[in-house]
Amino acid sequence: MSHGPRSGLAAVSTALLAMSRHLEVRDVLKTIVASARELLDAQYAALGVPDDHGGFAQFVVDGVSDDQWRAIGPLPRQHGILAAMLHEPGPQRLADVRKDSRFEGWPSAHPELADFLGLPIRDGDEVIGALFLANKNCPKPDGGCGFTADDEELLGILAQHAAIALTNARLYERSRELTIAEERSRLAHELHDAVSQKLFSLRLTAQAAARLVDRDPARAKGELQQVAALAAEAADELRAAVVELRPAALDEDGLVATLRTQVQVLDRAHSARVTFTAHGVKALPAAQEEALLRVAQEALHNALRHSGAKAVGVTLERRGSGAVLRVSDDGTGFDPRLVRRAGRHLGLVSMRDRASGVGGALTVRSAPGEGTVIEMEVPGG
Repeated sequence: MSHGPRSGLAAVSTALLAMSRHLEVRDVLKTIVASARELLDAQYAALGVPDDHGGFAQFVVDGVSDDQWRAIGPLPRQHGILAAMLHEPGPQRLADVRKDSRFEGWPSAHPELADFLGLPIRDGDEVIGALFLANKNCPKPDGGCGFTADDEELLGILAQHAAIALTNARLYERSRELTIAEERSRLAHELHDAVSQKLFSLRLTAQAAARLVDRDPARAKGELQQVAALAAEAADELRAAVVELRPAALDEDGLVATLRTQVQVLDRAHSARVTFTAHGVKALPAAQEEALLRVAQEALHNALRHSGAKAVGVTLERRGSGAVLRVSDDGTGFDPRLVRRAGRHLGLVSMRDRASGVGGALTVRSAPGEGTVIEMEVPGG
């Protein structure tokens, strides 16, 4: 192989281990592309997942900056060499892709590609992706391709394992979608029960107030104050449910921006002061970011609904290659042992499950009259 047997084997092993660490499709695609580019020492690498309409559902690149990618414009269509990789069984190894009869050009901001190596990623008979590399970082033979037959064989091995990793990631996401559907159903039942009860009480109290207005104004005033309190509680139930039913678009905004936005909304909606700070946090795998977000939402819900806190602070900071989330409040606090013994978990079981599900850990520090600190640590990807 072009890197030598020992270094080539070590590089393949590293690439395969990296792919196996991720469960989210987008993370798997990024890892495949980065691993292929590093393994074959190319300037550019890309992987496209085709859709059923002549385009690509996802297209991931490595070696192109974010600014360059934005300048290139819309995702490519399935034509030219890309179409050949999707519809022809063998690899495409070219000395200069621009001189190939199937080449149809590219946008003005697109980097210049010359020598080229690409092949389909297959799951059985189904083509689930097109993987290619361009511009090998080596001296080129006169009129020849920098990519060798050994490179072609190595990329073929990587593509076979990439198909397994990508298929597993798809299965994981489908199973998670089913779990989310079940969770939405549970939330709908909780929302129906909690809010329906509040609205029923609200209606009865308002009727009582209406009957008392003429003969006992003082009692009517008290009933109307109760109406206001019940309405506020119903609004809180609805807000909490909406936060869970509409998770923020982590893919678009990232964890830091998503948490900051949610904290700002809660700060405006509640009398308690709610603040957020972040220090040096890097992007994490999608599953870990979602788990951190969900734990933050649960901890904030508890602090704002049950603790009577005047101040709630959320911090997210880097720790090694991972991150630590901390939600603290100055509320009434509780004895975690008594809460567990009484069968009331305040969401602690679900938070611990979310943390352990992504290889993290959750700690709870609280005592009566001393507030509460919920801390979750997750490792890096």
